[in-house]
Amino acid sequence: MDSDILLMQRMKNGDEQAIERFVQKHYADILRYCCLHIHDRNDAEDMAQETFAHFFRSFDNYRHLGKARNYLYVIASNCCKDFYRKKREIPMEELPDAGDRGMEDVDRWLDVRRSVDALPQELKETAILFFFQGMKQADIGKILGISLPLVKYRIRKAKEILVKQLEQEGIT
Repeated sequence: MDSDILLMQRMKNGDEQAIERFVQKHYADILRYCCLHIHDRNDAEDMAQETFAHFFRSFDNYRHLGKARNYLYVIASNCCKDFYRKKREIPMEELPDAGDRGMEDVDRWLDVRRSVDALPQELKETAILFFFQGMKQADIGKILGISLPLVKYRIRKAKEILVKQLEQEGIT
């Protein structure tokens, strides 16, 4: 049983704690997704917040037919697309914290990131959801509105392109 069903029922009854729990449950994943699309952390946070704002603005009309998380990803995707339509300049990438990993890992992360960004949009979207968000293929199909075989094809094709690009750059 989808654990969000109970939260949804409580939220429809105006339970503020249920709303808080729902946001806490999904915020980190949505923020990570937005960061993968929008390379400026502040703008990505704004898009994550806009995702939840949009969800709650339309909450009275929301029918829980599947996972609420999938619906949040659809909203987040649209928010990120709208962000780039409105903003013409390309933001600088935010570097991950090197911490104990060292600059070699940061460089490798940036190389992978550039390769993912270079993918065609439909492959990029699928790759981000599968490789970086760890989503199931069936859920990706629902989010993107495509068939499971097409999801599998896009994942395979993205992986082939990424491996080829990274091998050409001497990154393995």
